Amino acid sequence: MVGVRLGPETHQTLSVEDSLQELEMLAETAGIEVVGSITQNLSKPNSRTYIGKGKLEELKLLAEELNAKVILFDDELSPRHQRELEKEFPRDYKILDRTALILDIFAQHADTREGMLQVELAQYKYRLPRLTRAWTHLARQTGGASGRSGSVGGVGLRGPGETQLEVDRREISKRIDKLEEELEKVREHRNRHRSQRRKSNIPVVALVGYTNAGKSTLLNALTDAQIYVADQLFATLDPTTRQLELPTGETVLMTDTVGFIQKLPTDLVAAFRATLEEIAEADLLLHLIDGSHENAQSQRQTVLETLEEIGAGEIPILNVYNKIDLLNEDSLKELKDGVDPLSLFISARERMGFEALSDAISAGVAQGFERVSVLLPYSEGRLVSMFHEKGHVRSLEHEENGVRIHGLLPVQLLAFFEDYLV
Repeated sequence: MVGVRLGPETHQTLSVEDSLQELEMLAETAGIEVVGSITQNLSKPNSRTYIGKGKLEELKLLAEELNAKVILFDDELSPRHQRELEKEFPRDYKILDRTALILDIFAQHADTREGMLQVELAQYKYRLPRLTRAWTHLARQTGGASGRSGSVGGVGLRGPGETQLEVDRREISKRIDKLEEELEKVREHRNRHRSQRRKSNIPVVALVGYTNAGKSTLLNALTDAQIYVADQLFATLDPTTRQLELPTGETVLMTDTVGFIQKLPTDLVAAFRATLEEIAEADLLLHLIDGSHENAQSQRQTVLETLEEIGAGEIPILNVYNKIDLLNEDSLKELKDGVDPLSLFISARERMGFEALSDAISAGVAQGFERVSVLLPYSEGRLVSMFHEKGHVRSLEHEENGVRIHGLLPVQLLAFFEDYLV
């Protein structure tokens, strides 16, 4: 593994050492055995090989000494970095970066048709600008006996290679277009499904958090969802939605979503847009944080930044620290003293703290809403639709003078209904 420290580290970013530790977990999830690592401090990446020349030579020696055949970079490599690094190593070595590794793990764990489409699209978008790698052997052959790249020996090889490369690029571009069309249909289907769900007026709570924070374990514990659970990164990818009846008698829909991670590939975020929109449409975000992890706060910050990126930064959020069964009394007190006083502390595995969690979910769903009763004239169909789409209808009766609705409305919409309050 190769890690590079660029600029100062803060409490909100993982140190190179911690990031490499996470990378090792990713590697193990992908079935790669890690045998060593090196790090380097740089003001900016080397334009050709990402790491400096001296560190590159050290890396070559270390790889040979440890009999390593995969060189894994903790940051995303540009196509040029990838090309130049491959020239520096024998052809039986594989140069990978964190993005390629995460894409590989997603490909292993995608079980549904939608998940497979999303991962395939992200992989093609990642590979397209790096397609020249497959043809570097032609460039090596063009050196010929004369050792000059412009030798006659290269003429017959260069043209077909370039032609095949263009063919490959066109085919991949066509496939990307096709995948985007299919995913747009998935997105439209999700929108219709969400619209129907809105009409049922059941609040939606989305479980979000860093990968391996325990979201699937919590959903299983609360709803008996029977989702696959494993102590590894990205054990589940596809969203699962289940009904949860709260002690108050209120029913909410809980959706488990894909976990976030530091340096989550941009193409992956784009490909999973339809899935991530489930988060953006939620009434409440339940942010599950691994309270036992030494980097809990930097993981929390990563999730918050990703939520902003997908347009979910304004949704009410409930911070829930999980895995407190792994903490001793002093560690738990230290955790509680250092976080938002409204945070909750649970163990999904041991079902600890669930009563307070249920109460907080009930309160959180109502946060930003006001309970109202209105009598809307039949001529105000627009307001009836608005109540259905933006609020939560608890009861609806058709009367002689209009539609009587009792339920919850977002505070910012109350002005539209003030003439019809009863």
